[in-house]
Order: sequence, then structure tokens, then C-alpha cells
Amino acid sequence: MNSSWSAPSEKTATLLITIVSIVVPVLVAALMYFPSNLLQLDLNFPLFHAWINGITAVLLGVGFYFIMQRMIAYHRMAMISAFSLSVLFLVSYVLSKLSHPPTPFGGEGWIRPFYFAILISHIVLAAVIVPMALFTIYRSWTGDFQKHKKIARWTFPIWMYVAVTGVLVYILMSPYY
Repeated sequence: MNSSWSAPSEKTATLLITIVSIVVPVLVAALMYFPSNLLQLDLNFPLFHAWINGITAVLLGVGFYFIMQRMIAYHRMAMISAFSLSVLFLVSYVLSKLSHPPTPFGGEGWIRPFYFAILISHIVLAAVIVPMALFTIYRSWTGDFQKHKKIARWTFPIWMYVAVTGVLVYILMSPYY
């Protein structure tokens, strides 16, 4: 990627990505122990999060299309936009956890285990995608497109799954908000 910023060394990037990949899930998990009314923000976070996830999924699909068409600049824009929305989601998610108590899932019957299977896989893969996305972006930034392509083959479907299941979790939870 042509940029006025120079990429950090492999060792520095790996250290930074490792730190972020540990801190983010630990921070999100720790939010369960904070008072949920710490911030009094009257926003509809679940709907906002669903929109962010939906638009991220669209951008990932568009980015995939662009790279298949060898439209590198458009691919880069789509992927940077998807990553930026994911960062926005993370910040918003932290704010929502500090502002509102958790909403329990009220579904019964077959929908209950289905919901929790989707939710648990979404949460686990959301944590997994953090280092994968960061390494994928780093490989592109440094111009190491062989390694970028190799990790992107795994990053793309997992990131897409996380984005789509984020919307599905919202749809399944929407009657209880």
C-alpha cells in the first residue's frame, strides 16, 4: 500500500498485534463486571450495531468482488472501510456495555439453543478475527501480498461470518430489547 507512513518491523507489528489481540477480548469480557449504567447514553445501540455489522458484511463482499476483478484500489478502499466500521463497532459496543444492562434472551424451544450456538460462535470468532484482520492488513501495508493473500483466504470467511451473525443475533434478540 502506498502510504506516507512506514510500516513497523515484523517483530514490532507482531508484538503490537498480539497486545491488541489480548487486550480487546479481555476488555470486552471485563465489561461484564462494570456497572451497566456507568454512562447514561440514550442510544439504540443494538440497532446501530446491526447496521454496522450489515454494512461491514456488504463491504467485505464488495471488497472480495473487487479483488477478484483485480481492482486493487477499490478493494483496498472497501477493506479499509470494513475495518474502520469494525473499530467503530468495538468502540460503540464498549460504550453500550457501560450504558445499558444486558438484555436476556427470552426465546424458548428450538430457537434457544440455535440462538446460543450462533451467539457463542459469533463471540469466539469475533475474538479470533482481531489478530487475523490485523495481520492481513499489515501484510498488505508492507506489500507482502503472498502472505496477505494466504491469510486473507481465512480472514475473509471468518470476518464475513462474524458480520452476518452479528446481524442475525440482533434479529433474534430484537423482540426482547
